[in-house]
Amino acid sequence: MKTHAVLLTALLVPLGATLAVAPAACAATPSAPGAVPASSTAPVDPGAASSAAFRSPEAALGQVAHPLRTTEPRGSLTDLRPFGRMVGDARVVGLGEATHSSHEFFTVKHRVLRYLVEEKGFRAFALEAPWSTGLRLDAYLLRGEGNLRQIMDEEFRGTYQFWNNAEYRDLLQWMRAYNVKHPEDPVRFVGDDNGFAGAELYDKVSAYAAVAHPELTSRLSELYRGLRPTTDPDTYVNEYLAKPLAERKQLAERTGRAMDLLKQRPGKGADVDAYAWALQHATAIHQMTTLYAFDWDDPQAVPDAMRYRDRVMAENVAWWQRQTGDRIVLGAHNSHVALRTYAPSSHPQVQGEFLHEQLGRGYLSIGLTFDRGSFNALGQDGSVHRSAVGPAAPGTAEHTLDRVRYRDFLIDLRDTPAAARAWLAAPHTVKNIGATYPGIADAPQIRLAETHDIVIHLHQVEAAHMLP
Repeated sequence: MKTHAVLLTALLVPLGATLAVAPAACAATPSAPGAVPASSTAPVDPGAASSAAFRSPEAALGQVAHPLRTTEPRGSLTDLRPFGRMVGDARVVGLGEATHSSHEFFTVKHRVLRYLVEEKGFRAFALEAPWSTGLRLDAYLLRGEGNLRQIMDEEFRGTYQFWNNAEYRDLLQWMRAYNVKHPEDPVRFVGDDNGFAGAELYDKVSAYAAVAHPELTSRLSELYRGLRPTTDPDTYVNEYLAKPLAERKQLAERTGRAMDLLKQRPGKGADVDAYAWALQHATAIHQMTTLYAFDWDDPQAVPDAMRYRDRVMAENVAWWQRQTGDRIVLGAHNSHVALRTYAPSSHPQVQGEFLHEQLGRGYLSIGLTFDRGSFNALGQDGSVHRSAVGPAAPGTAEHTLDRVRYRDFLIDLRDTPAAARAWLAAPHTVKNIGATYPGIADAPQIRLAETHDIVIHLHQVEAAHMLP
């Protein structure tokens, strides 16, 4: 098998074929069969409620669940006030998804982002996208640089094509509109992934060196020779991965030396901030070349590569938070934001675990689950198809969650009745649909109490609207 084919397949797995937990949902619709009545105002006999909670986890969860008015981003956000109390002082909120391309998962992220920006002072949205992509989108959001549609078309390709959708376009347009109204206190965009390093990074490192350390310019030019992209990301990555492994390792060694040149000359005084950003840009270049220096033809090396990728994504988010002070909403698949990996054999440690190690209680993991619905994913032919799954089977996590008294709701897993705690601590199968479907880990078993702090469960989702 060709190296680049193996790599892209492996990257598509963490981009979505890993796992999930529960998200928010749409307004009052009939409850799932067998569910507790969906009225939040009907009188309940305390003794009967207590007895029911003792007997079933869904009744116990229903005692602490908070219904969602809607999954759409506009309108009143008062139903999210309990969620705000759950967030507390968290600096990074990891917001997952059980598929990589369902409308409601994207709109719930938009709605939660809007609430956290307007009510809790969050000022950045991070996404599984290259660091250089983040810089382009951030420039658009801050200063209106470029055309949003063009940026999305050019940046969200290949592995990242599922982000090129109408729902994320709507989210980004809202962020831009917010910044126009609040130019002194804007919302920023962070690309935390390392699948590509755009030309912007090389230009910014070179520009910094030309001013602060002109003696380094020729050396950096030599170390970066042949690396700065001159084609679209798809073409660049495919051509890069076609290089022999020995050459890719040599390129990673060169970008490491370039990074070290900057590390040896720390900034001082007014130069400190510019230096920090230049070093981070050089680091992002090295992160890409290091990822592609793994031997993707060796199955034994793939778990180490996946651990490296998740560690990089965590480090980039943590760096942004330290550098800017921004509180961050992190958008990713459930399997990335989780506190514990869903697939230890292929993904020994994931982004959420690394962030929890670095930030402790400053990191909050939210899983989004669903009972039934549709999504977009790559089929075996490599093309995008709309697929659907029916109601969750008995015994699965979603089957129990969908029998809770509300159609769409959120639950703080850290504060539940005893009957719920026992169920949350036990392993249950969950839907875990990634960029490919069927995938290799569509139905893993996880212990929700160990995997996420909060779950947002949706009764039904529909495929996202991908842009042509």
